[in-house]
Amino acid sequence: MLNLLVLTCLSIISCLPSYQATQTNVVTCGSILKLLNSDYNFRLHSHDVKYGSGSGQQSVTGVEQKEDVNSHWVIKAQTNELCERGEPIACGNTIRLEHLSTKKNLHSHHFSSPLSGEQEVSAYGTDGLGDTGDHWEVVCSNEKWMRDAHVRLRHIDTGMYLGMSGRSYGRPISGQMEIVGVHNPRHGTRWTTAEGLFIVPKDQDQLTHDEL
Repeated sequence: MLNLLVLTCLSIISCLPSYQATQTNVVTCGSILKLLNSDYNFRLHSHDVKYGSGSGQQSVTGVEQKEDVNSHWVIKAQTNELCERGEPIACGNTIRLEHLSTKKNLHSHHFSSPLSGEQEVSAYGTDGLGDTGDHWEVVCSNEKWMRDAHVRLRHIDTGMYLGMSGRSYGRPISGQMEIVGVHNPRHGTRWTTAEGLFIVPKDQDQLTHDEL
């Protein structure tokens, strides 16, 4: 049903009246969004293409195109926990990000990335079920994760920060950038929300839509 809603929204200019989009600025559980790297202006992306080295798992990259539907991620609670639909994500919360198209979770582990030799970031799991390598801490300066704020995502198992190496792939994914885990919150590790379907807090009981 969720996928059907997204496809419906993709086929029209607007799902909801524009005034609803101003009613909340907080990122919430169950929202479907694109994450934009604030330093490189590329969106976090995945697709059914496996790494040719390292883990051999599904690759995660950065793309410049705004319209690519393979850049949608669903915000979920950590494994074996639940967060209510529309529950605000607080700074310091541990979350998972499920790739909408392939139902694999954003993941990292002790493999080297193919271009820079940093820590590999992949998409892992089956139908949204993976392991603790899918857990990311939301690092931000406010009480809650705000949609217009810069945040960092710190990998729980390894302590690495989700980032971009600045290196680009050749064929078959020419122009897409390498996504990695790095030791320090350096250049390339800042993220903000871009397009998406944002579930508003429970007491408002509405859905906001930024063009997907």
